Amino acid sequence: MFDFDNLKKVPRLAAAAPEAMKGFQALDKAALAEGTISKKNKELIAIAVALTTQCGYCLEVHRKAAIVAGATEEELAEATFVAVALRAGAALTHGTHLID
Repeated sequence: MFDFDNLKKVPRLAAAAPEAMKGFQALDKAALAEGTISKKNKELIAIAVALTTQCGYCLEVHRKAAIVAGATEEELAEATFVAVALRAGAALTHGTHLID
């Protein structure tokens, strides 16, 4: 579904909507900056979200950033299973809508 070559088109999107792109970049930078939650933990959160939303682009970008921030293979595995648990839990709770 996704092709990393598509990321080469981001500059075209930015040129077509420069203020929106600046806003996105500012939000992204602020949200992922070192803060009360460490950069590494923010990247692990981003990985769990990317696994849940199934965004291959986000997954690769945040995997690399998490490793640079010091994430271990064990932490990446645990973040994976957090996403697994949430997806399974969502299926379970949505299943209650099927019961009269």
